[in-house]
Amino acid sequence: MYQTIMAQELEMLVRKGQVKVIDVREKSEMSMGYIKDMIHMPLSEFGNHLQKINKKDHYYVVCWSGSRSQVASNFLAQQGFKITNVLGGMSAYNGDVEYEM
Repeated sequence: MYQTIMAQELEMLVRKGQVKVIDVREKSEMSMGYIKDMIHMPLSEFGNHLQKINKKDHYYVVCWSGSRSQVASNFLAQQGFKITNVLGGMSAYNGDVEYEM
């Protein structure tokens, strides 16, 4: 099981520097902006990137709208990871973002 929060809650956590974010969007979508220091794990290649994360840490999962992150969050939670899905995704996120990758 995983938790959920709204994008606005993630904004506050990112400002405080307290989060590890997994972004499951495709590389082509990163030009719309991404959260600095996020872990990029495109859903289409998800299984190839599991070594990037640690079961001891807690992760916040985002996509563009919240649908793909829900799929990823469910999968990761079933694998024993501590996960929070971000409802609304990056389309609802108004915090600082990076544009070059």
